Amino acid sequence: MLTVLAYSMVVVFMFLIMTKRLPALVALIIVPIAFGLIGGFGKELGPMMLTGIKNLAPTGVMLMFAILYFGVMIDAGLFDPAVRRIIRLVDGDPMKIVVGTAALAMVVSLDGDGATTYMITVSAMLPLYKRLGMSRLVLACVIMLAGGVFNILPWGGPTARAASALGVEVSDIFVPMIPSMIVAVGWVLFVAYILGKKERKRLGAVSLPAEAHAGATANVTVLQPPAASEAVAGQRDGTTGRWTAYAGATEPQAKVIPVQVRQQEAKPAVTDLASAPGGGMESEVTASDPGIARPRLIWVNFLLTVVLLGLLIMGALPLPVLFMIFFAIAAMINYPKLEQQKERLAAHAANVLPVVSLIFAAGIFVGILQGTKMVDAIATSVIAAVPAWMGPYLAIVTGFLSIPFTFFISNDAFYFGVVPILAKAAAVYGISAAEIGRAAIIGQPVHLLSPLVASTYLLVGMSEVEFGDHQRYTLIWSITAALVMLLASLVFGVIPFVGHIH
Repeated sequence: MLTVLAYSMVVVFMFLIMTKRLPALVALIIVPIAFGLIGGFGKELGPMMLTGIKNLAPTGVMLMFAILYFGVMIDAGLFDPAVRRIIRLVDGDPMKIVVGTAALAMVVSLDGDGATTYMITVSAMLPLYKRLGMSRLVLACVIMLAGGVFNILPWGGPTARAASALGVEVSDIFVPMIPSMIVAVGWVLFVAYILGKKERKRLGAVSLPAEAHAGATANVTVLQPPAASEAVAGQRDGTTGRWTAYAGATEPQAKVIPVQVRQQEAKPAVTDLASAPGGGMESEVTASDPGIARPRLIWVNFLLTVVLLGLLIMGALPLPVLFMIFFAIAAMINYPKLEQQKERLAAHAANVLPVVSLIFAAGIFVGILQGTKMVDAIATSVIAAVPAWMGPYLAIVTGFLSIPFTFFISNDAFYFGVVPILAKAAAVYGISAAEIGRAAIIGQPVHLLSPLVASTYLLVGMSEVEFGDHQRYTLIWSITAALVMLLASLVFGVIPFVGHIH
């Protein structure tokens, strides 16, 4: 009964958010409560939900102040040089931008923290996606794929959990997986290339002049949609593709340069802004609003961010406390007046509220899932469903099981509750605990799409996409990344095709 209830709850939840019957916030609260009542846990639901909320409260606080901190940094113009540099490198080519996004996410993912990867990569790349009208679903997808592959780093969490649960060295699991990880990295870059080509075909490309004409006057360029009739200052919705004019923008302004993209046959046209009206001026694309930017404080903000990330990596203070302190410092330095600080808080409230509310709603979902022992019922049912003839293939079976398991239940429940049982059964066939551990981390690219992963709400919130849309768009690519890693592991021999009875 409990097993059926557990599966039903997860299926109903996924159905409701992926078909947009309910927003994720409402579904995370209503669905588990309804199934908890059906299961007869009415009197116990209150403490379960409160426990789940308490467990996720530090994460909610951290994400709230992290969004505020990086929001202030974007407003102050910290990422403007990076955006301009990226634009020059990619030359307005959506394909290069998407591949560059994946590469940047991989570099940042080396610290092993998903939230940091999302905050830095989205902060640097989102303004560029908005300016060019690129899909923000693509942005969220490639960042998550990169983070999922790098999540198997020893300091990322899953590998250490698997090693602890199986009583083996972390190096015994991770080091043999390095070749497979490299193959998966190549696959993620290939996926980014494919998605970038689609964006290039949809949008065309905009070539930005590398150098200004001598004696030109600098001005800010607002990139326009590829149609003369839409030459009004604004931006394209990356999810719907619709063009939205900025408030008060009813006709082209003096500092707005229309960009027209003409499609010729199957090849996207490239338009040089220098040849557009006003192209004799230096065009400067920024992530911030010139009215609130603080270009003179860019090195102060850079050093402040470096110190923050350094303390974060060192673990000097809890993450919520770190971001609270550094947000307060950043606000005082960049916007010392009370009214300025109030304006910045109000400006970012729309980004903070959806993310933090989802975190606390997820606390109810997780609290009931664990408190009712539904998570244990799911694990037990799957293990019992593995037939005896699959015994020699338990390494491969573990790799496949890690994909849905790490999606439907938490990493802790999988690695400490399921993997040791699989390892004990596999030992009969000469499959070592380390080999099972390697197979168990295969599903991490899919794990990050789980509604149980708090940092995922940060990614969709900062990328300004719906959670259900993100899942639908990214799921197939995440599964392929996991399968490529599994196939590579089998080819390299770090996971055996078949065991043998001693």
